Amino acid sequence: MNTLKIFRMTSVLEGISLVLLFFVAMPLKYGFDMPLAVRIVGSAHGALFIAFVAILIWAQSEQEWSLVKTAKLFVSCLIPFGFIWAERLVREDAQTTPAA
Repeated sequence: MNTLKIFRMTSVLEGISLVLLFFVAMPLKYGFDMPLAVRIVGSAHGALFIAFVAILIWAQSEQEWSLVKTAKLFVSCLIPFGFIWAERLVREDAQTTPAA
């Protein structure tokens, strides 16, 4: 598996975990007094966030992304559904780079 595929997969998983945290676990915690949901989903999201940042740094060095692009990709992981934006940024880069 190449760097871009690993990055894209991690981005989607991290993004889904953020959406689950905000729109499922948090309402369960505060609306239905079920704090365990946040503990479980929050822990998974935390691990995926750390993995995302590590893989982002790795992909940045492998793909020679600019600091601006890397910053945009980092910001994309902080907002719900930002992984869709990240996918577009990575796809644009893949389309402009000729295949080896």
